[in-house]
Amino acid sequence: MSQRLGNSIRLKLRTALENLNDDEDVSMTWENIKENIRTSAEESLGLHELKQNKPWFDKECLGFLDQRKWAKMQRIQDPSQSNVDILNNVRREVGRHFMDKKKA
Repeated sequence: MSQRLGNSIRLKLRTALENLNDDEDVSMTWENIKENIRTSAEESLGLHELKQNKPWFDKECLGFLDQRKWAKMQRIQDPSQSNVDILNNVRREVGRHFMDKKKA
């Protein structure tokens, strides 16, 4: 089955590449080749829908992750005890928030 699929994609790409115009510049030619590869793969394979693994994850969670990232960067830049304590508190807060979101 995979060989038939490969042949199908190869055939579609070959016909698309034969139809390219030689008078175009390199960037336009590359864009056309890239689009031909994408469309031939879509036609042969179909589109794959991404599923959301974590339906509880939202913009509020992103804010908590940014807060934790900031605290980590502060700790890396200045490894003082106060920054270590801040990072531990932020980690604890973020973990609690995520557990609450998962349970809800």
